[in-house]
Amino acid sequence: MKLDRLLGIVTILLQKDRVTAPYLAEKFEVTRRTIGRDIDALCQAGIPIITHQGGGGGISIAEGFKLDKSILTTDELTGIIAALKGIGSVSEKSNIERTLDKISSNRDAVVSLREPIVIDLASHNKGSLTEKIELIKKSIQEQRFIEFDYYYEKGMTHRRIEPAFVIFQWAAWYVFGYCTKRQDFRMFKLMRLWDLQLCAETFTPREMPSEKRDFNEHLSDDKKLVALFDPLASYQLIETYGLHCYTETKEGLIRLETGYTNRDFIISWLLGFGDKVKVLEPVDIAEDIKRIAANVLNSY
Repeated sequence: MKLDRLLGIVTILLQKDRVTAPYLAEKFEVTRRTIGRDIDALCQAGIPIITHQGGGGGISIAEGFKLDKSILTTDELTGIIAALKGIGSVSEKSNIERTLDKISSNRDAVVSLREPIVIDLASHNKGSLTEKIELIKKSIQEQRFIEFDYYYEKGMTHRRIEPAFVIFQWAAWYVFGYCTKRQDFRMFKLMRLWDLQLCAETFTPREMPSEKRDFNEHLSDDKKLVALFDPLASYQLIETYGLHCYTETKEGLIRLETGYTNRDFIISWLLGFGDKVKVLEPVDIAEDIKRIAANVLNSY
């Protein structure tokens, strides 16, 4: 952590004309005495740092060592900062703020963030989601197993994996790793994953076959759905599948043909349309929807 803090101090000094010790102490969540020792260490390493006493004093770095702000354009910095703010929506705030301080050397780039671009990767369970992501990141860095209870269509199962990646894909967060139960690489949705534990046992990262790195393969939509919808539902189909996702029939209905991954999810999604949809394929899903509708009717 000291090396990271020293790098952060140098970066801030390269970007700002002058800062105070209290400012650096608050920024890195340490004491002023620690900052003083850090400045001494940087001077011993040959970094030309100057301290100014009295009113308006502070800490600065000698001219000639300033950061060349032409390395990145304003638009490039804006894109990077917007992406970091997106990651910040599910990460520890202090870490992201430090990273932003390191790259926000161009004042115009900060102003450009006032453009209407907001990336929020969190959900209504942001607290637990952030905790999971941070713990999984720690397990990957330290090469330690994680264990958790996982809830899926068949109930609950307990898994132990060697985590490799945290992935945001298809509007959800996943952990990807080698599952000791299945003896293969698997993808697990974080919001179905609970009672997450970081194990003391460590593992040696195993070679990952190239085909396993195609994460879309783990979320393949190879099952086919064919359904007829009321035209009033067209905006919902466009929202989910895009502008040209359906065709119009002679009877004035709209026909959707698409793939899906999870059977239970697609049934729940179709039920949300009420009487504005009729499933043609697969037949077993149509039968399940009829059965569920009958049970709902009997409940009333």
